[in-house]
This record gives sequence, C-alpha cells and structure tokens, in this order.
Amino acid sequence: MQLQPHSVDQIVLVLSNAPDEALAKRIAHLTVEEGLAACVNLGRPALSMYMWQGTLEGAEEIPLTFKTTGAKVGALMERIRSLHPYEVPEILVLPVIAGLDTYVNWVKEQTSA
Repeated sequence: MQLQPHSVDQIVLVLSNAPDEALAKRIAHLTVEEGLAACVNLGRPALSMYMWQGTLEGAEEIPLTFKTTGAKVGALMERIRSLHPYEVPEILVLPVIAGLDTYVNWVKEQTSA
C-alpha cells in the first residue's frame, strides 16, 4: 500500500468497485458502521475492461465512492482489501481540494470516532 502525505483532516475520496451488488452493499455498510467512511455511494453496474495475466477481461462491477478523512484512509483501504475477493482490488485515493463547509464538517464528524 502506498500512502502519499496528506493532512489527517483532509477530506479524501476513495474509489473502488465490487463484483456484485450484495458485496458492494456489505462493504459500504461495514465501512460506514465502523466509522471508516462517512458515506459510500454505490453506482450502477458498469462494464470494466482490463488486462489480467495477459488476457483481456471484461466484468460487470459496482462502482464504490467512499468519503472519508486522511486520518481514516489507511484503515479504510485495509478494510476494503480484507472484504474484497479480488487479488488486486481497485483502491484509489483522491484528494478533495474544496467542499461545502457544512458537508466537510459532517464527514469529519462521522469519521472522528
């Protein structure tokens, strides 16, 4: 796992996916319940195309977008990895450069425990 320097108070988005809706809901439920994410958005199923071990693969996946803080991002990444069946799950962290103050504060409050 590679973590780039960021502020513990910084809001970040974590992008991932799940192979089916049931697992996507489970990952979302557990990470929010455990205070690792304030909110998780589950997108509509989408076709992902990628090379895996020299073969072009295509699979329908459920996109996941997690809202959390820099303080929780490491634990969130580990939790997603522990729940995910893929050998190499997509887990990307994107910094949030601005946001509505009340929403940013809400994310911080939800992940402060």
